[in-house]
Amino acid sequence: MLTGRVIGRATATSKHPSLDGWRLLLVQTLDIKSNAEGFPELVIDELGCGKGDTVLLTSDGAAVREMVGVKNTPIRWATLGVIDR
Repeated sequence: MLTGRVIGRATATSKHPSLDGWRLLLVQTLDIKSNAEGFPELVIDELGCGKGDTVLLTSDGAAVREMVGVKNTPIRWATLGVIDR
């Protein structure tokens, strides 16, 4: 699990069928001091997170596949919670 900050939304005119109906967010992962770390990730979101929210992320492929309900989904990241600060 990682923390990240939502920096925007993503839209796609053409995407894998397993992503239909999912909100796509662009999330910058953060280090322990809440500084940007690495490249932003494309994340599915069912919590309604918005720009500027600090979120808890999972990169557990099995958990994300279970959320989506498809074994061959290309997505790897998902929001698990919103962190209040």
